[in-house]
Amino acid sequence: MSRKIWVFDTTLRDGEQVPGAKLNLYEKVEIAQQLKKLGVDIIEAGFPASSQGDFEAVKAVAQKVGQNSNMIITALARAVKDDIDSVYNAVKYANNPMIHMVLGTSDIHVEKKFSKSKDQILQIGVDAVKYAKTLLPQVQYSTEDASRSDFEYLWKTIEAVMKAGATMINVPDTVGYAEPEQWGEMIAKLNYRMKNLDDSVLLSVHCHNDLGMATANTLAAVKNGADKIEVTMNGIGERAGNAALEEVVMAIKTRGDVYDVFTDINTKEIMNTSRLVSSFMGLDVQVNKAITGDNAFAHSSGIHQDGLLKSRDAYEIVHPEDVGLDDMELVLTARSGRHAVKNALSKLGFDAFTDEEFEGIFESFLKLADSKKEVYNHDLYVIVESYYEKTEKNNPNKESYSDQFYDIEDLQIISNATFPSASVKIRRGEDVFKSSAVGSGPIDALYSAIADVTGIKVKLVEYNISSVSRGQEALGKVKIIIEYGGENYIAKAADTDILKASAMAYINAVNSVIVAKIAPQPVTTTATV
Repeated sequence: MSRKIWVFDTTLRDGEQVPGAKLNLYEKVEIAQQLKKLGVDIIEAGFPASSQGDFEAVKAVAQKVGQNSNMIITALARAVKDDIDSVYNAVKYANNPMIHMVLGTSDIHVEKKFSKSKDQILQIGVDAVKYAKTLLPQVQYSTEDASRSDFEYLWKTIEAVMKAGATMINVPDTVGYAEPEQWGEMIAKLNYRMKNLDDSVLLSVHCHNDLGMATANTLAAVKNGADKIEVTMNGIGERAGNAALEEVVMAIKTRGDVYDVFTDINTKEIMNTSRLVSSFMGLDVQVNKAITGDNAFAHSSGIHQDGLLKSRDAYEIVHPEDVGLDDMELVLTARSGRHAVKNALSKLGFDAFTDEEFEGIFESFLKLADSKKEVYNHDLYVIVESYYEKTEKNNPNKESYSDQFYDIEDLQIISNATFPSASVKIRRGEDVFKSSAVGSGPIDALYSAIADVTGIKVKLVEYNISSVSRGQEALGKVKIIIEYGGENYIAKAADTDILKASAMAYINAVNSVIVAKIAPQPVTTTATV
């Protein structure tokens, strides 16, 4: 019978150890609430002994997220009384609290970090577990740097702390040293011994990604008997990060024939959780990141697009709807084939072409795609209407739409502490509009000026800047999410002038709103430059 894998999320503890990713109390609680929706079994909310602020944040998570739930709330302690007390006093408000402590077992940690003998370290661990058990029934013990530990000493430690009362044993690959085959063999040996000693104690793994094998090592452990996985959202964490929750969970779900296990994760909340964590921590998700990257479900190759339009299974093993996205994204570029372009045109209402007409339109599409790199829905309107004007043929779609779209011609931004202001010159068809506005900052002023011209009032949900190259001529990429009519529209743009890129992204988003109004079928709400 398929067995359950417990999901222990340490985004709020190990994930927060990324430089610059510190969360405040409100942000920790918000992420914890989302992790609860996601369906994780255990939330590690922080390291309360590290600061009063983190103690209060862990306490708030226990009170606001853990009180009306059977989900376990825990926090990290070193194997010392003060740390254990700090964890207990922070998590005790949860309905199902747990103390989690860590102590090294490798020769490097025992001899160089602690300067003690192995027997001394083992006894410290046993005493710490016994003390923690006087406070709470649930205690997890982590054998830090287990992947570089002498196996028999590692087992001796695990055996001793299990007898002392530990209810979960976590075996970390602390520095990402493990290799899947060897790691799997070690987990299998530990699992065999632990189940013979006390089969009620859960065996857990915590894998780091220093050699890019965290997900592979975690899955190897699952395959060899591990009961629980310690993961983070988007794979964030110390150094190169941890095993990514979304990767491990979706691998288990997709390859049930291999793993024959399940989790209680609501996978449709994966993207919501990823975006919340990325936004609060200020950590962009790499575009080609598995499952949660922007390009994970985007296709630009003509061969792939043709295959996907014929059968989703041709190039999709995970459907975007399964992780909380609306649909796959077919990005129109010079590599896109006729099938993808014809499909995009059909969604805009252009589907009454002769073969000769479509070939002429497709030729114009390729010319624009070569110069612009990516072609968007509003560009397709212009391409079609230009073709019929040039050839003097009757347009099967008699209405003219191309003059409804906006384009930035010029802009000027003044940034100061008193009156940040912006002036824009925007074209729509043959008409040119000018507007100026002040705002709380230069971007606010810029977007207010554009909104004044377009008359389309939208809510800016997210604004993000990142660099896509280096040096003085570096390209800056802007990604925004706007809300209009209850729908979100995502737009991107890149330019060496970040303010120009910001304006282009906003205009692309506005044009996407216009397309959504006039298109007869639902179309993608993503626009990219």
